[in-house]
Amino acid sequence: MASVINFPVSPSFVINSQYKTSFRARAQSVGGGDSTVLSSGSIAVNGDPVSREKEKNGALIDVGNGTLKPRVEKKKLVKNVISEELEVLWDDGYGTDSVKDYLDAAKEIIKPDGGPPRWFCPVDCGCPLKGSPTLLFLPGIDGLGLGLILHHKPLGKAFEVRCLHIPVYDRTPFEGLVKFVEETVRREHASSPEKPIYLVGDSFGGCLALAVAARNPTIDLILILSNPATSFGRSQLQPLFPILKAIPDELHGAVPYLLSYVMGDPIKMAMVNIENRLPPRIKLEQLSNNLPALLPRLSVMSDIIPKDTLLWKLKLLKSASAYANSRLHAVKAEVLVLASGKDNMLPSEDEAKRLNNSLQNCIVRNFKDNGHTLLLEEGISLLTIIKGTCKYRRSRKLDSVADFLPPSRQEFKYAFDQVVGLLRVASSSVMLSTLEDGKIVKGLAGVPNEGPVLLVGYHMLLGFELYSLVEEFLREKNIMVHGIAHPEIFLGRLENSSNEFGMTDWLKVMGAVPVAARNLFKLLSTKSHVLLYPGGAREALHYKGEEYKLFWPEQQEFVRMAARFGATIVPFGAVGEDDIADVSLCILFWFLITKT
Repeated sequence: MASVINFPVSPSFVINSQYKTSFRARAQSVGGGDSTVLSSGSIAVNGDPVSREKEKNGALIDVGNGTLKPRVEKKKLVKNVISEELEVLWDDGYGTDSVKDYLDAAKEIIKPDGGPPRWFCPVDCGCPLKGSPTLLFLPGIDGLGLGLILHHKPLGKAFEVRCLHIPVYDRTPFEGLVKFVEETVRREHASSPEKPIYLVGDSFGGCLALAVAARNPTIDLILILSNPATSFGRSQLQPLFPILKAIPDELHGAVPYLLSYVMGDPIKMAMVNIENRLPPRIKLEQLSNNLPALLPRLSVMSDIIPKDTLLWKLKLLKSASAYANSRLHAVKAEVLVLASGKDNMLPSEDEAKRLNNSLQNCIVRNFKDNGHTLLLEEGISLLTIIKGTCKYRRSRKLDSVADFLPPSRQEFKYAFDQVVGLLRVASSSVMLSTLEDGKIVKGLAGVPNEGPVLLVGYHMLLGFELYSLVEEFLREKNIMVHGIAHPEIFLGRLENSSNEFGMTDWLKVMGAVPVAARNLFKLLSTKSHVLLYPGGAREALHYKGEEYKLFWPEQQEFVRMAARFGATIVPFGAVGEDDIADVSLCILFWFLITKT
């Protein structure tokens, strides 16, 4: 058969009956003692949202210490089903929430209750995959813990998400916050010592994450720092701080408006839920509608950061930056720094370079068009970034096959519309396959739907044909094809502080795994579709006159491996790419000649 290609809260919750809100958070007890729930209008017990009305009707039972338990009759008992894997092109929900939802939720969560800092689990996250690691979100200067609201749904499938909330009028010093997070980290490590713990720190939270990591070098931590405030001493706003102190209380209401534009890009914020595939005219219309809708909601900023709180947070930032910088040498954790190119609050790009040189195990991804509030702006899902940088794992060591999460529909659209887009349009590939009776048909009907299947072919110039191949299998057959890729893509030797989230990262998101016999073994044993180029990089980088020439090794070990698992081997070829390159080079040469 051949185919041809033509180119949780700690400690226990006590329900606050003085106010009701519509913001939904899942309460989870992870220790003893008392605290206050962030929202009593709707919480979740065992992963299911319940309301106050249900409590009144006896649907909940108080089992002591402020803990609620659902009253369930045996005949109505429904078992929670936790998935072990995701479907290919699953709906990650990214883009369904926006900054408007952040500001609306902020109105509810900032109501004072006199409580200390605490954790909450967003209901939007839902139930994660079985065996998922814990992700602790450490907020920026706002302290709300809502900075991941755009990413709750995608992250909720891969992590047990908990967000730190620091009440507006709380005055816990930085060392106190470090100890609070540290206690949670140690408790999580004690309960699941084989799993990593993720600390996602946004701005101020980045300092908090680094401080906790420095104090716990033996715990398996993975830090993801979004524009960390370790560069606070070099902030462009430093000269304005004395002026902020002198501003009368009557004029302070305008300060949060100014800060909101300094901290983030309003255009990027308004673009979050606008479909990239829409025509420019319609996108402009939706943008013009989203921007005015944000303005009236910005009034909540003065409640999030009142004057006394702003002055306190600035002192907190100063101490946090000094504390974290003095302990960078002690950080042993894996670190991923996300730096914005248009950060008007902090010199984030320069700081990313410094951290890359100062930390022992650090990589950087730059986002040149984003502002300080990177996680609240239009762009790429945080889960996609984690997957593309090979930072997602469920145990102490990364398993490229077992830890792989299939691409979502949103990732598929973005990858092939925005990243591969022009190349796809230029090549206009046509797929042909051969049926069992020898008939050649358009499409991939001749390739088995059930694995294991081993696709074996040769590289065209630069290997551009593989993008069309992977896309067509996803589009036509909803099948994930795992490409066996060159190890240099994964070893990090090409990493530097100027790297943007680009093509090599998207290869990992779309199923590429390092070339290794054990990875091929695992893929075939799980009945996957595997894409193999025995000629490797030498074939993709062939010289003139070597078009359509094979550079395969003499010993074809993959045949033995395929036979062991009864895999179907599908040989394929590609034509046209080298010819298009020759024509393009001739046109370019002619153009240069005529211009000179």
